[in-house]
Amino acid sequence: MTDKNVFIRPCTWIYLLLMALTFVTWFIGTMQFSGLQISLMVLGFALLKGQLIGDYFMGLKQVSGFWRWAITIWLLLVGSLITFAFNLTA
Repeated sequence: MTDKNVFIRPCTWIYLLLMALTFVTWFIGTMQFSGLQISLMVLGFALLKGQLIGDYFMGLKQVSGFWRWAITIWLLLVGSLITFAFNLTA
């Protein structure tokens, strides 16, 4: 027997994951961790969060064609440019 009060929708799990990643990012900033690896990890969190928002809250997970890949390509392009800039300064 399934209790409907126990069931949690997938978008709720994604929201909780977004909150957890935001908390980890805040904690890293609060503890003043630094370094290239930490910066790239935080950037990776931001890219993951952007992809999750596009897939689950903008509804792009069910879309095919250009719009499915537009957010992914944009996030990868921006993330790559930021990573390149970080590596230039290191």
